[in-house]
Amino acid sequence: MTQHLETLRQDAIACFQAGVAAADPYAAVKRQLRFDEQGLQIGERCGNWQRIHLIAFGKAATAMLRAAMDAIPSRYLASTPIAVTNDENFCQLENALVIASGHPLPDQRGLAAAKTIAEQLQSCQSDDLVLCLISGGGSALLPYPVAGISLEDKIATTELLLGSGANINQINCVRKHCSQLKGGGLARLAAPADLHALILSDVLGDDLSAIASGPCVADPSSFADAIAVLNQYAVWDKIPTSVQQHLQAGTVGLQAETPKADDVIFANCAYTLVGSNAISVDAAVKVAKQKNYQTYLFSQPLIGEARLAAEMIAKQAKQLLDNNLTETTAIIAGGETTVSLSSEHGQGGRNQEMALAFALSADALRLNGEWCFLSAGTDGRDGPTEAAGGLVDSQTLQRIKLAGIDAKHQLNQHNSYPSLQAANDLLVTGATGTNVADLQILLLLPNNQKIT
Repeated sequence: MTQHLETLRQDAIACFQAGVAAADPYAAVKRQLRFDEQGLQIGERCGNWQRIHLIAFGKAATAMLRAAMDAIPSRYLASTPIAVTNDENFCQLENALVIASGHPLPDQRGLAAAKTIAEQLQSCQSDDLVLCLISGGGSALLPYPVAGISLEDKIATTELLLGSGANINQINCVRKHCSQLKGGGLARLAAPADLHALILSDVLGDDLSAIASGPCVADPSSFADAIAVLNQYAVWDKIPTSVQQHLQAGTVGLQAETPKADDVIFANCAYTLVGSNAISVDAAVKVAKQKNYQTYLFSQPLIGEARLAAEMIAKQAKQLLDNNLTETTAIIAGGETTVSLSSEHGQGGRNQEMALAFALSADALRLNGEWCFLSAGTDGRDGPTEAAGGLVDSQTLQRIKLAGIDAKHQLNQHNSYPSLQAANDLLVTGATGTNVADLQILLLLPNNQKIT
């Protein structure tokens, strides 16, 4: 590997790390909270609440809860603070209950955690505050199926949707209509107390009703919408009968709809967005500019099939290079792509698939000069692997070939992990404690140019 190529790789990692740091959950929450003689101030909202319930869930739950507990005197806490997070981000917090549960598929630990939170909410009074600290992953981590649907049936439905190519908003639409907490359900349980949610967004566009399936906000979707998603991705006939029956009953009014914007339960609810993919993308752009890269930003988040998004970025790079690009250049994007899995598939995640697809697209387009491309999840985990994603470069395919692996065949099998592992191109960061979707960073060094 050339010295220039190694510099490109290190610069790409630096941009990614800046994006992750911008979504630091402890700092994001701490900035919003201030306690003085007037009581607790949450951003611009102030209240003299004497009883405060702290509930955190998501991949950043422990850091967010720790920040809130550092800001609020313990004598004002009405109950034991609770955090529900995934195994990778689990850590004990003094004077708090921290629970690890399953992600991306729910498990019995998450169900027990959801029931614990529901029981605590039942003790809320009209002059209490429920401070919810929400981050990505909360939907899977806190399952609480409606009566008549078992956790196993909900897991089966979620698994089918995850492999169907449905995006996160569509998956959450179905989840909301099978849950007691999602889609405004938590706000319903917290009433009549005041509620404020500090939200670290992993959803593109920061739709609050989609983040962790919107437990504290009104849900604009319907039972009919949920059925439409299942039909669109051809999984309606595959989901458990209990889920079918519940959704069908909802369309004819035999099951209560999720609460809508005009519901009285939202009269005392407020929300603050404390971090997002867009904020992290901006941080990555800033670092690229500081390192003297001419920087291009994708104006729209990356969505859709991961390999198609990779091809789109490669084509933009090809266009820049064909127009006599002379400067070191960065193309930066953020988003959350999908992978439509076949019945038989290998190991990897959407970011690893995008990285391998980019290497193949770059080779097919004959990108000149040296380049590297990073695609990774800000939570540090890409699919059911220990990697955050992949970091490929202009010599990746050569390394894969020397290992005796057919990269194109492996991509078609959705088996990107072995190829990237053989090339030493897996990006492994460990759990980051946050989650604001994915970042993509392409750095280009045209022929005969040097990195300054």
